[in-house]
Amino acid sequence: MLNQIRRTPNLLALIIVSAALAVLPLTTQNNYILTIFILVGQFTIITVGLSLLMGYAGQISLGQATFYGIGAYTMAILSARFELSPWLSLLAGVILAAAVAYLVGLLIFRLHGHYLAMATLGMNVILFLILTQEVEWTGGPSGFRGVPDLSLGSFTFSSDLHYYYLMWFFTLIVIALSLNIVNSRVGRAMRALHTSEVAAEAVGIDTNAFKLKVFALSAAYGGLAGGLHATYLGFMSPGSFTINVSIELVVMAVVGGLASVWGAMFGAGAVLAIEQYLRTAIKSLIPNASGEHEIIAFGLILMLIMIFMPQGLFAGLVTAVRQRRTVFRKP
Repeated sequence: MLNQIRRTPNLLALIIVSAALAVLPLTTQNNYILTIFILVGQFTIITVGLSLLMGYAGQISLGQATFYGIGAYTMAILSARFELSPWLSLLAGVILAAAVAYLVGLLIFRLHGHYLAMATLGMNVILFLILTQEVEWTGGPSGFRGVPDLSLGSFTFSSDLHYYYLMWFFTLIVIALSLNIVNSRVGRAMRALHTSEVAAEAVGIDTNAFKLKVFALSAAYGGLAGGLHATYLGFMSPGSFTINVSIELVVMAVVGGLASVWGAMFGAGAVLAIEQYLRTAIKSLIPNASGEHEIIAFGLILMLIMIFMPQGLFAGLVTAVRQRRTVFRKP
């Protein structure tokens, strides 16, 4: 996996990020902060998949929460109701999410543009209806409880600290795998597909096969995040997998930078940080503030980011650092 990564500064970045994440829990005793970072890791996994699908392969998906939900409920039902090993249940959720994406992709990738976007939204609507109506299996609107913890031998992942390291272990694997993909021949084929399907086909790229594979891979990432979400909380409800969540995931990808694997982590962290900050800051500024005020402020901040960093936070920060270094190098 590291063969392609060694050719770029990404290997050094992976080492630095891994070391920083390993040390972070030692600097705080606040479980709330750990929870936020667990969520950042969880959403980074899904957003990396969206970046591959939308930023590199150029395909639109507004229903990524579908595969997030499939992974979560597969993990929950198999481990809690059928008493299957939680690890096997997690793997089953990943495989099922990828399989559903592949089968659905056979149909929806005949569409383009807005029609494709509406089809992916339709997937999300169908999943939400299943989760709310199939009460016997999913718990319905009341949610599903009793998802067991993951364990390794006699060690059980039972605390926020345990799940922090577990979540980021999987997150960094996903980032490393995705960096390897985008810096390989497959990544170049994806970029060609994004630029022009006709031109890609002219040079021998099987565009339909590539679209299906990338869609299935992004769904597998969503299924992985969903399964980890289920075992971490031990409870889930259909409200965690709505169209609003799918839109928020797209926002994370756009804010971080669509054509950037590292941008997915920046986007997920920035959006969650802004949301958490606004919940407290708005109330202190406007005593009678409601949820609408938070949405307005959130929208304004996103507009500013897109105006001043149209390529996303990661690309914007890299450009700013390069410009600063250029200025300092001048005599």
